[in-house]
Amino acid sequence: MTADMWIFGYGSLVWKVDFKYESKVVGYIKGYLRRFYQHSIDHRGVPEKPGRVVTLVKSDDPDAVVWGIAYKIRTEDIEQVTKHLDYREKNGYTKKTVTFHPNDTEHKPFSLTLYVATEDNESFAGSTSVEEIAKQVIQCSGPSGTNKEYVYNLATAMRQLAPTVKDDHLFALEEAVKKLDPDLKK
Repeated sequence: MTADMWIFGYGSLVWKVDFKYESKVVGYIKGYLRRFYQHSIDHRGVPEKPGRVVTLVKSDDPDAVVWGIAYKIRTEDIEQVTKHLDYREKNGYTKKTVTFHPNDTEHKPFSLTLYVATEDNESFAGSTSVEEIAKQVIQCSGPSGTNKEYVYNLATAMRQLAPTVKDDHLFALEEAVKKLDPDLKK
């Protein structure tokens, strides 16, 4: 008997779900921070001009939380979904198992899989100011669309999922990108 498989979406998997799932649950993981510290050369940028997408970095605060969505994958779809996500998240991401804390009372905390880009992968961009990241984001586009669209869609989705949660890095970056966005200037 195969155990249930759950996948955690904290970036584009929050708003761009392109795989089969049985159910989804909003909640969070602890001990991490969502940061735009990963280059994207295959989705929101190209090798000559990499975009910036999110990954998770360990927090000094074990109670720090990252909100997102847990997707339950049906047993018969596990192989196909895993193959798809391994390909989709190929640019420096590896799988990790963590504890997910649902935002409802129906579920107790449970283990799930997430894709995380660690500092030792070749596309890790690292830390810099939100303004510098915004300058990179506003210029980049790739096969999946513009990098600014990624930032805007994630910020919008997180406000809808967890309206009382303030994701300082994400929302500061969204604001910095908007200031540079020629489509928003009149």
